[in-house]
Amino acid sequence: MSLGPLLTDVVVTFCLAALLLYHYGNCMRHHIVVTIAVLIAWYFSFLIVFVLPLDVSSTVYRQCIGENGTVVNQTELECKEPWSHVPDNVFPNLWRVVYWTSQCLTWLIMPVMQSYSRAGEFTWKGKIKSAIIDNTIYYGTYLFICGILLIYLALQPSVDLDGQKLKAIAASASNTWGLFLLVLLLGYALVEVPRSLWNASKKGYSLHYAYFHAAKLSCDKCEAQDAVDDVLETLKALSVAVRQNHPQFQNVETILQKVPIEMRERMNRRPAADDSTLEPPTEKSLVRLHKQVIKALQTQHRTETQWDMLVKKIFLLEDVAKNQVSHDHRFKWSFPPQRSPILQAVFSPTVEWYWRCVLHSYVLKFMAVICAILSLFVVWSEVTFFNKEPVLTLFANFLNLAKVNYDYFTIEVLSTLIIAYLCFCAYSTVLKIRVLNHYYIAPHHQTDEFSLIFSGMMLCRLTPPMCLNFLGLIHMDSHIIKKRILETHYTQVMGHMNVIAIISDGFNIYFPMLMLAVCLATYFSLGSRVLSMLGFQQFVGDDELTGELVDEGRELIKRERRRLERNEESQNRRREFRERFGTNSASRYRPTSRSTDPEHGEMTYLLPPSDETLGYIT
Repeated sequence: MSLGPLLTDVVVTFCLAALLLYHYGNCMRHHIVVTIAVLIAWYFSFLIVFVLPLDVSSTVYRQCIGENGTVVNQTELECKEPWSHVPDNVFPNLWRVVYWTSQCLTWLIMPVMQSYSRAGEFTWKGKIKSAIIDNTIYYGTYLFICGILLIYLALQPSVDLDGQKLKAIAASASNTWGLFLLVLLLGYALVEVPRSLWNASKKGYSLHYAYFHAAKLSCDKCEAQDAVDDVLETLKALSVAVRQNHPQFQNVETILQKVPIEMRERMNRRPAADDSTLEPPTEKSLVRLHKQVIKALQTQHRTETQWDMLVKKIFLLEDVAKNQVSHDHRFKWSFPPQRSPILQAVFSPTVEWYWRCVLHSYVLKFMAVICAILSLFVVWSEVTFFNKEPVLTLFANFLNLAKVNYDYFTIEVLSTLIIAYLCFCAYSTVLKIRVLNHYYIAPHHQTDEFSLIFSGMMLCRLTPPMCLNFLGLIHMDSHIIKKRILETHYTQVMGHMNVIAIISDGFNIYFPMLMLAVCLATYFSLGSRVLSMLGFQQFVGDDELTGELVDEGRELIKRERRRLERNEESQNRRREFRERFGTNSASRYRPTSRSTDPEHGEMTYLLPPSDETLGYIT
């Protein structure tokens, strides 16, 4: 008996969640409550994934003891104790804390926090009230469904409702909702993940798709900028009309503080609009404007972050295409990245050339094949997991082979790999779906609070039912195989939906059929073709509109490349000027004023004198 493996998982999982949150979030800029809530949501979700395999191996041991408990003690010794075995009360207490905390976060706390982050009220009480009102319809729908469900159960003479049964119903209802969502996400991802990896190995395809994405993202970026300009124009008129003696002056100042300094300066330089037709601002109108400002700024920040990352990706793909025809086998960057001396020494230009131009494509193809095999295993197991005997269910057979020899380490490794692949497929799909495009998880501290909260909610909602589905795939759920077995502590805490016959009898039949249908629709790209026919631009083969968007994206990237090259040349000229004449001379001849583009309102810094001008001055 050892607590070492469990404690290691607990500590490592916390470090992983904290590092990911540090990488994607910004704890210095985000509210401390948001940071803590998202950290708990991510940590508990990851903890379920990493600790559940230990619960599985412990359950295998308990099943062995239960089957051989009536035999002599010498036979009991054949049930080898797992290397990660812990006391029986550890897992139930852990799962209760983890599961119910994550459920409270995802259904009660985080939806309110998400609305709170975009509320336009000027006091924390007003923000909370607004957030609760925004979620009234959301909660009302679930309460209505729960009310019908309770009435249905109360009318069943064979069902005796008590506190424990109501808690099981609440857990089962949440898990059933998550399973239906999981069907759609996995049905898409099990096909799209290996296909995306295979397409990424084809440099020409990746570059054309990136150009296509750039053209679409450029439109979103322009729309976001227009929305910001509109709210700033209104805010400029209000700031001129509302003086210090006005009762709403403090609220206007609060809205202005939300605007970054650069935008505020640009707004102040614009000519004020005619405020003769402007109605006197009320607190209600300012609340509405405040909410519009917050949403517009978040959208602009998201699109600009996406654009910067996409431009860097396209530059890299273009550099790879150019270096593939290089004869000196040394990778040359258009815009060399900043790297530490150690990384530069290890990742030399020659090593980088062989990695990016030769090996990278083969590695992606290999990963695509592995993922395709895993996807086939998952789909096959999903279709056959309701069989009582695990003759066809591959994952159940794999674990049964390890059970025979009491190979607990293999059981835990296999369980971790299966759950990890399911998690990767489900979570990667959430961020790729176009309808959820206003959520974006960006690295380097660029993710906003709204998107972080959304990611925490989705992790808490999808992880428990996904793990329940995994236990069904390996035939460790009596509700699935209709056989009395000793279940995991995790299943005992989550409960079943046996009290509702309509779901318990029909879900096992329609669940795999629906997933298989979604997989087939994804394989033949039916969704993309339908959306393309409806006018939503999709990357569909040799479509004429797709070709036009690819060409448009290529021109946008050329323009972006020329802009960056001009900026780099300007910085080089400034550096040379400082080296020739010193810092004092550079500051003497470099104007400190900033000029403004009258058409776009963009600030441009005046360049230092050219070499010819410097020669004339000296």
